[in-house]
Amino acid sequence: MSFKIIVVGLLMGAAEVVPGVSGGTIAFVSGYYERLIDGISRLTPMQLFRLPKLGLRAWWTEIDGNFLALLFGAMGVSILLLARGVSYLLEHEPVLIWSFFLGLVLASIVVVAKSLKLRQLETPLAIGVGAALGLIVTQLIPLEANISPLVLFAGGCIAVCAWILPGLSGSFILLVLGLYTSVIDAIKLLDVVTLFWVALGCVAGLMSFSRVLSYLLSHFHNLTVSVLVGFMLGSLPRIWPWKHTTSYQIKADGGQVPVVQEPVLPETYQALTGYSPDLLLALVSLIAGIGLIVILDRFAFYHQDTNRQSETVGDDD
Repeated sequence: MSFKIIVVGLLMGAAEVVPGVSGGTIAFVSGYYERLIDGISRLTPMQLFRLPKLGLRAWWTEIDGNFLALLFGAMGVSILLLARGVSYLLEHEPVLIWSFFLGLVLASIVVVAKSLKLRQLETPLAIGVGAALGLIVTQLIPLEANISPLVLFAGGCIAVCAWILPGLSGSFILLVLGLYTSVIDAIKLLDVVTLFWVALGCVAGLMSFSRVLSYLLSHFHNLTVSVLVGFMLGSLPRIWPWKHTTSYQIKADGGQVPVVQEPVLPETYQALTGYSPDLLLALVSLIAGIGLIVILDRFAFYHQDTNRQSETVGDDD
């Protein structure tokens, strides 16, 4: 079980480096989403006052500390190790990496939608609303921000809310806010000051927004999940492998980050860019992404069934 948590954390970290792909999607399809939301929602300042009363072991168990530490630790390692690699692939093999993430999201939508009550009228309506909102957000024109501690804090606060929502990418929100380049450069250069203010904003955003999500999932589960599936549907144009870039953001080292992009057909992509659409590689990457989600989904249901059997045995005893 610990191995799966680490793998999911590594995948969530890798996803968050790419503008347009949500780490929340990976958590959702792995079967850990609600556990993650519940665990984060318990991390409040008031929880610290329970530590002397409960003792460290019981307190750590109450906040699901092992799970959160493994997941966020793996995410952090993944971001630090893969920031350069993913940036390289985005620049030199964009079709390959976008195809892989497209496969992840497509398979995630199918897997998550299986749990919905599709015959209820509210479900397709909620999916439609989520898709519309997701599409609107992913089409926003990026801003140009003056970097300051307050801006970095606010950016981290907003981006982490997107990170926790399947279909919305925290890194894309940073891009929209004009902070993506600064944050990626800070990760590469280990700029502790910049990362501190972003992390502080992330902590504040997580502690507040996770409580809202936890409440919605507890009281309006089908409706909330339907909206989240809609978010993922609305994000699909953003991660389409063949895109025509009409606007760039210049990084500190002189490199370019695509900002405004339009999805096009493979043959149009080749005509506009002069690059091969790499259809065979794209198909292989797409299948690899789908296969990974199928494996995670089967693993999640295997453990759910095992847990149910254990609970049944306990009840019989």
